[in-house]
Amino acid sequence: MDVLNLTSRKRKTYKIQLKYSIFWECALGIAAITNARLLHTLDKPASVWEEIRSGLSQEMRQQLDFVEEHNTWKALLQLLHQQDFSELPSFISYIKELSNLELKFICLPFIGSEFQEMRQQSVLGDAASVKEMKNLTSDNPFFPDYIEFICNADGDLLKEHLIAVVSGWYQFVLKKDEEKIQSILKTDYESKKRMADKLTPEELVEWATGGVTYNPEPSVNYVLLIPQYTYRPWNIAADLEDTKVYYYPVANESIYPNDRYAPNNFLVLKHKALGDEARLRIVKLLYEGDRTLQEITEHLDVGKSTIHHHLKILRSAKLVEIIDSKYSLKRKSLDMLAKELEYFLKG
Repeated sequence: MDVLNLTSRKRKTYKIQLKYSIFWECALGIAAITNARLLHTLDKPASVWEEIRSGLSQEMRQQLDFVEEHNTWKALLQLLHQQDFSELPSFISYIKELSNLELKFICLPFIGSEFQEMRQQSVLGDAASVKEMKNLTSDNPFFPDYIEFICNADGDLLKEHLIAVVSGWYQFVLKKDEEKIQSILKTDYESKKRMADKLTPEELVEWATGGVTYNPEPSVNYVLLIPQYTYRPWNIAADLEDTKVYYYPVANESIYPNDRYAPNNFLVLKHKALGDEARLRIVKLLYEGDRTLQEITEHLDVGKSTIHHHLKILRSAKLVEIIDSKYSLKRKSLDMLAKELEYFLKG
């Protein structure tokens, strides 16, 4: 049945928040080195991560083994969102001063405002609440086991572990490059802050993340954008109460700020993707509507393997995505091209 819309209410959008900190780099570095399956996909070669691990103390390697087993890097990220920490001692003091119940509640993932009571009951030891939280997060690859661990962990030992691992990573890995990394993060933060005045919130999210489309949700009032250097080229999404978080990869021009001719990596990828006749034909076809691989092949009379290759390039450039088994043109990403080029040319 068709609906006659008589309301004047516009779809509410979200507000953008921007923050950066060396301590989010700590947590993400710990996350990266303990995720062996992902290491080969990061900008830093696997050999660099191996060198980092070999330079750590035996105690620190044991702490990382514990992280790998229980994904406690997530707990660090959750805790870091509670305040703006400018120094490591203040973060350590904050952790120490929390009661064990407060610590566990913060460490558990936020899964929705309607489940906050369940979250509270879980840290109090209610087995039914823990089980339900695990069921509600069963589509996440590590949340159920992580929830089980946090709810049953000894609070004092968890504090000791979190303090030891974040202190060790900062001392062994980040401290020597802190000034350089802080400069990169600040440069990227300021770049995104300038563009916030020129783009809609949805456009800014898409531009900062290199193609993530995040549409407004009723319970989300803010999107928090946090630049990160360690986990490039990945975006990492997280949920807080009334806030969606994206730890997004810093742009190339933030890493090389003295090279005013260095373009954004995704700007290059997009133009390369469009600089081909076959791919432009695909883009025009998808502009008319979503298509399956078979439909694209039949319309353009080109081999399926060739079309698949071109679609892979368009998807890497964040110009095309798959929705309900069909290829779809990301129109916002395409529309953003002119603004991105103008931003690069005018600096």
